[in-house]
Amino acid sequence: MRARGLSKQFGALKAVDNVDLTVPTANVYGFLGPNGSGKTTTIRMLCGLLTPSHGDVEVLGLSIPAQAEELRRRIGYMTQKFSLFEDLSVRENLEFLAAVQDIPRAEAARRIDALLEQYHFQDRQNQLAGTMSGGQKQRLALAGAVIHKPELLFLDEPTSAVDPESRRDFWEKLFDLADGGTTILVSTHYMDEAERCHRIAILDRGVLVADGTPDELTHALAGRTVEVIAEHPRRAQQLLVGVPGVLSVAQIGNSLRVLNDRNGDAAERLRKALADAGLQAEVADSHPNLEDVFVSATRGRDEEQERAA
Repeated sequence: MRARGLSKQFGALKAVDNVDLTVPTANVYGFLGPNGSGKTTTIRMLCGLLTPSHGDVEVLGLSIPAQAEELRRRIGYMTQKFSLFEDLSVRENLEFLAAVQDIPRAEAARRIDALLEQYHFQDRQNQLAGTMSGGQKQRLALAGAVIHKPELLFLDEPTSAVDPESRRDFWEKLFDLADGGTTILVSTHYMDEAERCHRIAILDRGVLVADGTPDELTHALAGRTVEVIAEHPRRAQQLLVGVPGVLSVAQIGNSLRVLNDRNGDAAERLRKALADAGLQAEVADSHPNLEDVFVSATRGRDEEQERAA
């Protein structure tokens, strides 16, 4: 999948602004961004549900949106809201989706039997979908999205209302699909999920602000994250948020995690600021994580724009 200069305008609002994306085959590609950042709009353009205002999109060798109808037979799409029929059983939902995809009846029966086993629904195939838990519903929705064996799968925040154990199981299913050759683009708000992706992209107000593997993106912040252990963490936090160059200060237990806008002397500057205020604290460099990448890519962009102004 490849997009160049992808943009979408809704009146005066530019929801997606000149985005370039390349998603490798058989990869799990994570899509992150604050609410309203343009993730869903971008996904809908990539799968042919929404016509771009500008830009070129090629998906599975097809030009989008001109060949969107042909593409739909080769992709799967799943949203965060359960979209199947709650008054049908598990098996009936899968039978309906197989019919929608024009899968021959005998082949559909074999495919449904395989999915019921793979997604752990053998003993629930006659249960009404509306009576299942959130995690079970999302597993069923995923089984339905792949019933026609799509080459490419779009998932829009699929685990937003699912408990941690169900989320872990759901992601194991995604990697099974990727190992089988399916390319997956998944949007998420969870940093632990983003860390599992082969590559991630971060959107902020329609602009692509980061793109790379989790290791590449975290290593780029080396020297910019600092841990502070203070006797009075709340007082230390109030002081540090006002130090020039500090992007964020988050309390984690009894320690503070400080993200700076540049590397180099970050720890020394914070140590001096605390000492000048008479606050005793231990200050040391810490290893960046994807939450730091997210904050740097979004909040750091505000800082750059303010300096430019």
